[in-house]
Amino acid sequence: MNLSSLSTSSHPLSLYGWDEGWEAESAPYVELGLLPGRVVRVDRGLCDVITPVGTLRADTEFVVPRDPMKVVCTGDWVAVDPEGSDPRYVRTLLPRRTAFVRSTSSKRSQGQILAANVDFAIIAVSLAVELDLGRIERFLALAWESGAQPLVVLTKADLVPDAVGLSYLLQDVETAAPGVQVLAVSSTDGDGLDVLGAVVSGGTSVLLGQSGAGKSTLANALLGEDVMTVQAARDVDGKGRHTTTTRNLLVLPGGGVLIDTPGLRGVGLFDAESGVGQVFSEIEELAASCRFQDCAHEAEPGCAVLAAADSGVLPERRLESYRKLLRENQRIVAKTDARVRAELRKEWKRRGAEGRAAMDVKRGVRGR
Repeated sequence: MNLSSLSTSSHPLSLYGWDEGWEAESAPYVELGLLPGRVVRVDRGLCDVITPVGTLRADTEFVVPRDPMKVVCTGDWVAVDPEGSDPRYVRTLLPRRTAFVRSTSSKRSQGQILAANVDFAIIAVSLAVELDLGRIERFLALAWESGAQPLVVLTKADLVPDAVGLSYLLQDVETAAPGVQVLAVSSTDGDGLDVLGAVVSGGTSVLLGQSGAGKSTLANALLGEDVMTVQAARDVDGKGRHTTTTRNLLVLPGGGVLIDTPGLRGVGLFDAESGVGQVFSEIEELAASCRFQDCAHEAEPGCAVLAAADSGVLPERRLESYRKLLRENQRIVAKTDARVRAELRKEWKRRGAEGRAAMDVKRGVRGR
């Protein structure tokens, strides 16, 4: 097959997101006889790659890097050995446009890539349990940092007894997700699925959320068939088991592709300062009016953020969530950045000195 003679629209990979950019990136490798393709599944050092000649199984050993951020993952575009090669290897990883990354539980502060080259990050949140706005904000920070457009989908909307209650829930999430579209959907009766399908038809989407959030059911609804295994959530807390154990890239009948992921128990930030700023854009805007440029919004005079919180304009919960995510992100960055570590030590010493001074005042101890 002469790939160079095909237009991008008629290319065998067009359903998987192939465009002129990927054609240009892969051209040097095609000239060497390699096949371009997209990784649709990774499992223990092997991956399934969809290519112009079909799906091939390839070994990732040839491109295993020292940097865990450069391991092959679902959604990557790669160049692989052609048919007839034994063994067949992924020979190169094409530059990523976006990458959804979280920190691992490792004390070495390594990142784990959940999906690559994603246009939309769909955060599935179940309405069968009480909303955790802080967790939604955490997901959103990672989504914005990835370079993808976040979208919050409130699943199991049919379980909310009345329209007024659903409206309040939507408002709560919209307040925690400025600049992000929030949809309430029901995979049972189909409400909201047409709008969601129209959004995801425009590119590659990754489906994220906790176990029991209804991701597999939602994926099946978008696919129009039962491709993903579904298990019932526990009545006691709404949590489910990991019915999806690998990340799979699936073509949607209405256009676009979907990467379904296992339920995430932990979503640690990984160098996501700009993502946090995007989630709390109203706080960032207020901070521009603070008296001091390096205001920490803790107790400084002339702090516009604290003034907004005191007046009720800024919800205290939002401010606390903002502080928490920034502190967590600083700790992650500090593990690999000596300058940040030094700044944190200086800040800890300053706060420690202020705390001791405050205690001395309470005890009536005078400074020497």
